[in-house]
Amino acid sequence: MRRNLIAFAVLLMPGFAFAASSDLTFVTSEQGPDGSAVYSVSLQVLLFMTMLSMLPAALMTMTSFTRIIIVLSILRQALGMMQTPSNQIIIGVALFTTFFIMSPVFEAAYENGLQPYMEETIDFDEALQETGDPFHNFMTGQARDSDVALFSEMGGYDGFDSIEEIPFRVLIPAYITSELKTAFQIGFLIFIPFLVIDLVVSSILMSMGMMMLSPMLISLPFKIMLFVLVDGWTLVMGTLAASFLTT
Repeated sequence: MRRNLIAFAVLLMPGFAFAASSDLTFVTSEQGPDGSAVYSVSLQVLLFMTMLSMLPAALMTMTSFTRIIIVLSILRQALGMMQTPSNQIIIGVALFTTFFIMSPVFEAAYENGLQPYMEETIDFDEALQETGDPFHNFMTGQARDSDVALFSEMGGYDGFDSIEEIPFRVLIPAYITSELKTAFQIGFLIFIPFLVIDLVVSSILMSMGMMMLSPMLISLPFKIMLFVLVDGWTLVMGTLAASFLTT
């Protein structure tokens, strides 16, 4: 352990020496024409890399991913197949369906915020604002008013005159709560026909005196057959996509 620490310190010494000799300043700020502070590129890159580390959390909480993954998990549970489709397949389907649904939002964020910033036509603060506006509009279109009001009250806000004034610290938890409610409502409707099949099979087995035979084993082929005959995957995925694109 000591040898490793010594070796690590020796490797870092040239870097410290170079930094000390060149007198590098990584964080600087200048006053802009309008009086605002303009930070150095190094600090902007640091903020950008920090935002990249939050990308998985943003993908799960600020997009359609939450609703899709929950509905698909409930569907697998309703079918009675605990390992099929596997978790990797469900996550992959939810991820690419999310990209399909969110593509207009991603394109608007790139064209209005990221691309002008890379072309140096807007500053960093304006780029953040323009990049966040499409996600803000998307989430306000999906979040319930009751959830927004709840988190607004908890955050100490009296109210908002327009949806554009809702801050992300209020909108994101309200959006997540609304998505959980919607996902469980869709999952409940999906669960009902499969539950009916389980009840019918259980009643038949009980009337025949086959109480030692698992009803799940008998009802599983019937549930799969029903799901295939009604083209269940197309209905589920189409309904999920339409629930976002039509609002």
